[in-house]
Amino acid sequence: MMPSLKYQKGETVMGRWPGSSLYYEVKVLGFDLKSQLYTVIYKDGTELELREQDLKSTSGFQARSRSRSRSPGRRRSRSRSPGRTTRRSSSRTAAAVAAAAITDNAASSRRETRLRDVEVTLSPLQPTKTPENNGNNRHEKNEDKLKVENNTANKINESEKKVEAEPEKIQGRYNLRRRKDDGDAKSDEAKVEHPEEKEAKKAAGATFATPLDFGGKIGAYFWLLFLPAWVLFLVLHVNQEDPSLATFPPPLPPLDVFWDAQALSFIILWILFQALLYVTPVGKLSEGMPLRSGERLKYRTNGFFAIVVSAVAVAAAVHYGVDLTYIYSHFLQLATGSFLISFVLSIFLYVYSRYAAPEQLALGGNSGNVVYDFFKGHELNPRIKNFDLKFFCEMRPGLIGWCLINFAMALAEMKKQGLDAPSNSMILVNLFQLLYVVDGLWNEEAILTTMDLMHDGFGFMLAFGDLVWVPFTYTMQAYYLVSHPSPLSVPALTAIVILKLVGFYIFRKSNSEKNAFRRNPSDPKLSYLKTIPTATGKSLLVSGWWGMVRHPNYLGDLLMALAWSLPCGFSHLLPWYYMIYFIILLVHRDSRDMVECRRKYGLAWDEYCRTVRYRIIPHVY
Repeated sequence: MMPSLKYQKGETVMGRWPGSSLYYEVKVLGFDLKSQLYTVIYKDGTELELREQDLKSTSGFQARSRSRSRSPGRRRSRSRSPGRTTRRSSSRTAAAVAAAAITDNAASSRRETRLRDVEVTLSPLQPTKTPENNGNNRHEKNEDKLKVENNTANKINESEKKVEAEPEKIQGRYNLRRRKDDGDAKSDEAKVEHPEEKEAKKAAGATFATPLDFGGKIGAYFWLLFLPAWVLFLVLHVNQEDPSLATFPPPLPPLDVFWDAQALSFIILWILFQALLYVTPVGKLSEGMPLRSGERLKYRTNGFFAIVVSAVAVAAAVHYGVDLTYIYSHFLQLATGSFLISFVLSIFLYVYSRYAAPEQLALGGNSGNVVYDFFKGHELNPRIKNFDLKFFCEMRPGLIGWCLINFAMALAEMKKQGLDAPSNSMILVNLFQLLYVVDGLWNEEAILTTMDLMHDGFGFMLAFGDLVWVPFTYTMQAYYLVSHPSPLSVPALTAIVILKLVGFYIFRKSNSEKNAFRRNPSDPKLSYLKTIPTATGKSLLVSGWWGMVRHPNYLGDLLMALAWSLPCGFSHLLPWYYMIYFIILLVHRDSRDMVECRRKYGLAWDEYCRTVRYRIIPHVY
């Protein structure tokens, strides 16, 4: 039996903001039995997970009275609604808090201090009794009791500078105030959008300003043209007898060479076959991360079953005489067919998203610009009944197709070079990349905590990436080796294998640690990990793999990419394409993560960067 909950879904209660003793009105969205946390949403749209002791019923609170006794010299103050802005500067309020920490005399006065918080825009209601009785939280109680108006703030002395110099900690958590910028401090109130204003904009149909990446609206046009052109260039160039930069650009074949109806039909059959395996009731039904609505979607994580069945089907096809070298000889036509399918799918996704509820849209793909939203993905998790289109495309047709293409390239190398078995270089590329894919499908549940699944909408960017980019560019090494053999000595082969295993170990261990922590930070198995709490209620890892560098999984990826490229030798730059692409991708991801995390976590992120100094490689920023 499910235990009875103290607070029910949809109930309005008072929730304590993490790191303070301030309570705000929140709505309960759900309860997670595993973590024993309530998911709540504040009036400004902020969603947090809170413990039961951080929630209070509204009956235990009293609204602030308009008719409190005032000293004769005090200016009359008005009660403020949650959506009302305040004109008090952050420097004065920071100084008021400093004075509260220095003297207890002000605690006996009943003057009101407006605790300024630029990340929270709701005014707190005071509880009838102190929520926590802990001798160590005296400073928090002083913040609640002291209410100082403008005239009081003007009397504060130079202690103001001391408070602003360093972020203040309260019971191991960071204060929600932001540090004052150097130079003239402008009021942050003009930048704060309060809940009532936000709701008014919604009612008026206004589009919220969201940060646009990939070059924004103009960049969306560029990538829509560049990505297909780049894939076609790679396929045409690597197929030349001399795929060097000296022969750039490759000759463009007649347009009818790009199209083959049979190749398109094979792509469609492959996708339908993988869709059939996806809906087969085999494997675990996994629960995704909480959405903005508090809902958790369920996913059929049977990817390992799918690749095993696919391998059996391919082996049976080869046994009965199916010539898989067709994939090598029609590689260009297969890539073109996949591009057409991804483009048609993207159009369907955008049209389908127009009928989605507002809470189902992706924040990053809701700019109001049709082309940008088409490229980035308008809807977060488009589904046809229980068939999740994004999750299916992310893990099945392209990823398993990558392994199928590599195997076909090994057969083509044997046929073209007159070999009885694939070369050592081809075997290494096939095994290394097969291990990468099998590991991903075996740990398929871990992808539910990644950026793609949690935050990115499903549009052209991901559809093209899943169905075209992965299977037709990640196979460049195998495609190159068919016509350009690269013998390996035993020492070189041994060194490459060791490099791959080291990279894979770092990649798997760091990703497993991150996934386990995201799913259940309270897991006793993770009690050895040190964290920095943030104002969002989440924590940043500063020990384990994530205490060595900020992106240990990227470091593992980088070593594996190097191991994939080395078997192709150094005669041409083209087989090193994936290595170059991955370095560019890491730079983009790292810069994007830095901006987003600083915006999201504020002072806690600055502390994290001081603690974990190196970004991807130890001792290299």
